[in-house]
Amino acid sequence: MIHIKDIAERPSKTDIEALAKFSPATIHEAQGRRGALSSRLKPVDYRMKLCGPAFTVKSSPRDNIMLQLAINYAKPGDIIVVSAGEYEDAGSFGDVLANACLAKGIGGLVTDTGVRDTLQLRELGLPVFSLSTCIKGTVKETLGTTNDSIIVGGEIIHPGDVIVGDADGLVVVRRNEVAEVAKLSQAREDAEAGYIAAYKAGKSVVEVSSLEAVLKAKGLVVDI
Repeated sequence: MIHIKDIAERPSKTDIEALAKFSPATIHEAQGRRGALSSRLKPVDYRMKLCGPAFTVKSSPRDNIMLQLAINYAKPGDIIVVSAGEYEDAGSFGDVLANACLAKGIGGLVTDTGVRDTLQLRELGLPVFSLSTCIKGTVKETLGTTNDSIIVGGEIIHPGDVIVGDADGLVVVRRNEVAEVAKLSQAREDAEAGYIAAYKAGKSVVEVSSLEAVLKAKGLVVDI
């Protein structure tokens, strides 16, 4: 018997909002270079950003019945994350379902298959990240699961983990680490602001990055 399950526990809205201030690249670095999804997953529009708890979906390739069920049962702010076998040659989502997502307040979609109606998706503004763009239609035949752990973009995604995305890519943060990773991300941004200020004050990249000893140990000789 197939059961439709909700996310067992979502991070607090406060913690999600704190994490949303930072880019996926900053978050990835701040949490020890963990959590980056495959660079093959791209936003439909470079201006799209998303941050929210993962409502996970396991779907069969070229079949979007489970995606439609996820849209039906996801909560406002959820990011629907679909594992469909990295099947590029199907358009499982388009402007009609995007309107359904917007009407429910869903925060975005990440799917390892294709989407279509990309012009309309850009106009609607729902953040959509996919493996491909493809006009080929899908069937509604095979039931899968919701809110089990899945693999998308080479990363394990647990229901309730937070997905953050922008033009550069996607990163996942474990549900119980969101508040700490937000603090680490702020510390990283503060450090980078210091580097930039040092450059503007006339210091060199070698000085700011404390590379003198490292380069000397590697035997670098500068003839300039």
